[in-house]
Amino acid sequence: MIVLGLATLWTLPAHAQICAALTPGPSARVVSISDGDTVDLDTGLTVRLVGMQAPKLPLGRDGFEAWPLGEEAKTALADLVLGETVRLYYGGETRDRHGRALAHLFIDGSDGPVWVQGEMLANGLARVYSFPDNRSCLAELYAAERIGRAEGLGIWQDTYYALQDATDVTTLLDRVGGYELVEGRVLNADKVGSRVYLNFGRYWKEDFTVVIEEGGLRVFQSADIDPLALEGRLIRVRGWIESHDGPRIDVTHPEQIEILGQ
Repeated sequence: MIVLGLATLWTLPAHAQICAALTPGPSARVVSISDGDTVDLDTGLTVRLVGMQAPKLPLGRDGFEAWPLGEEAKTALADLVLGETVRLYYGGETRDRHGRALAHLFIDGSDGPVWVQGEMLANGLARVYSFPDNRSCLAELYAAERIGRAEGLGIWQDTYYALQDATDVTTLLDRVGGYELVEGRVLNADKVGSRVYLNFGRYWKEDFTVVIEEGGLRVFQSADIDPLALEGRLIRVRGWIESHDGPRIDVTHPEQIEILGQ
């Protein structure tokens, strides 16, 4: 298994060396936890743990239903960092549009630094979630996620987070608006205008499709990756399901795609 553009790692120690791609930031004490991937520091800064997505909680949003294990993820993060001094490290864009810090968090352990994102992923309480402007250390994050999934921990016991079959169009349409991991074989890869389409069925107006827009193609090009070479390959893609000529996922950077086999 390989993630496009990344080396493959198969294990992740609980006490991990700090990824060399990261830049050190400030240290501060965690004073509150909003959910499984958001903390508040005693400096007044709110930190979104970049590179992962924990099950979502409503957080005051009307009509928003909590995702399964949202409270469990929040509790696990609190047990790990609440009241602790954490060190922030950055690997890309440092702030989101809400002003939150986009950071990797480390705490001191008896055997060395403990990577908070790695712990949450390895314990099955988050999934890898990346952006084109924040792609550092994803190989290590994927390795941690594979530990939790292989051992059936946390979210991987719940059908809500099950890996989806690219040929099961009915289920994918039921998941529109959700963040999903979808597996299947690319039947056809084609560039039309400024977009690349990875088609997983013969009827592109109905079947599952991955779409890479012009901006995403520039990211692929800068990584020296040709998405058309995915034709015929068995892959896993992750992203938000939309409905447009059947279910689709828009891919903005190569690391959203894992190659599972020939």
